This record gives sequence, C-alpha cells and structure tokens, in this order.
Amino acid sequence: MGVILLVLLVALVLGGLGFAVHALWWIAIVVFIAWLIGFGISRGESVGGRRRWYGRW
Repeated sequence: MGVILLVLLVALVLGGLGFAVHALWWIAIVVFIAWLIGFGISRGESVGGRRRWYGRW
C-alpha cells in the first residue's frame, strides 16, 4: 500500500512539474515577442548619440 502511494505521489509531482514547465515556456515566448516588438519600435531612437541595444527597457 505504501509503495502504491509513493508511486502516485511521484507521478503527481512530475505531472505538476511538467505542466509548470510547459506554462513557463509559453510565458517566455510571450515575453520574447514583446521584447522584439519593443526593440523594433525603439530602434531608431538614440540617447546621447548612442543606440541602446536593449530597446526601451
């Protein structure tokens, strides 16, 4: 009985971890796209004659 509960617990932890990693990948993709848009918008702007490589942020 204890072994079955341990296996179920491990499966639950790994399943939850897999979902969290999947969600973090989607968040990372959205942030990367937002960064690209900001970088493209601010590409022509300059500060003190120097361009900022990181965009507005």
